[in-house]
Amino acid sequence: MHEDLVSCLTRQVKEEVVENYLLERRLLELQIEHLNSLAGSALKQAQGAGLRLARLMSLMIEPEMRLRLEATLGLGVLRFWSSFMEAPFKGRVRFIRATALTRGAKFRKLILEAYLRLHARMRQYEELYSQVLNECSAVNTNIDAFQKNFDLLCMIRFLKGLDTEAVERKKILGENFTAGEMAALDQNLYISPVSVENLKIPEPLRLPAPDSIRGKLVGLADEVFARYPAKVRQILI
Repeated sequence: MHEDLVSCLTRQVKEEVVENYLLERRLLELQIEHLNSLAGSALKQAQGAGLRLARLMSLMIEPEMRLRLEATLGLGVLRFWSSFMEAPFKGRVRFIRATALTRGAKFRKLILEAYLRLHARMRQYEELYSQVLNECSAVNTNIDAFQKNFDLLCMIRFLKGLDTEAVERKKILGENFTAGEMAALDQNLYISPVSVENLKIPEPLRLPAPDSIRGKLVGLADEVFARYPAKVRQILI
């Protein structure tokens, strides 16, 4: 009777330990899935901001003026954003309607509105990017706690110590595993911390506030209009 009770309690303890491990692991996997989904949304947001950057750059018409705009905005060499600065603009964004009495004034409004929309999109992306960083930090904290609370090898040793029946130990608890097999098992079930770099989302551009560079943007618009009037007219058609 006593042995049956011990055996029953032992099995219940085992089941509870394993169930807790599987539950906590599944919760952690769901958190990682949510983080990856959030990162995917952030990347789409970044691409939307990149298209607004490409549009603004296209309004500079020639490489020399694009470089001037880059200097005005304080842009450095950034892989993700550089691809939008250098690629031709394909117009996959909402059309800007600018009205004015003269072409020059209309072009100024077009430049200013293009920058306003870029700045707004970048701010939206910056907020989402911060959410991803915070979520990543929280997930890594949970991964660290999980690894400490559920050291797999220690857990198996603990469960093996609860059982007095050799058959149970061999069939369920893996006493017949070699040291190499145990190490491989631990490695395969190990959950690595999440790296922000592996999420492949770019750091947001730190753009100047629109009001702070309004005068410089107007100056660039006037210079582009004066240097390339025919190409500007084609844009304004």
